Amino acid sequence: MRAEQMCPCGSGTPLSSCCGPVIDDPRVATTAEQLMRSRYTARALGRWNHLWVTWHPRTRPELADEDGLRWTGLEVLRAEAGTAGDDAGVVEYRASYREGARPGVLHEVARFRRRAGRWFYVDGDLLET
Repeated sequence: MRAEQMCPCGSGTPLSSCCGPVIDDPRVATTAEQLMRSRYTARALGRWNHLWVTWHPRTRPELADEDGLRWTGLEVLRAEAGTAGDDAGVVEYRASYREGARPGVLHEVARFRRRAGRWFYVDGDLLET
């Protein structure tokens, strides 16, 4: 029997009960942090469509199919608002990656909005690490 895959977002839970359902149906995300974690997981798994459909239509760029990075870890530093009763939220996180043999960290303060009952990534500020 094959062991169930753990979620790349670092929650310590299986993908099937963490970010997997949100990647399959973004309406499942009840918080901004949950959506942010699913977006990280989508990058780690190469599920690029999830990134596109969860990006707010007003700020959504054209996305490439691949960024050439191997995502290696996620650390959520803080979340402000972004709960089931909010219309906006902020999540600060650090996402580790490797580009070939070179390690790197993406540190972002990301803004999210709820629109038509769904959370969307709007934009963010990249911070020096």
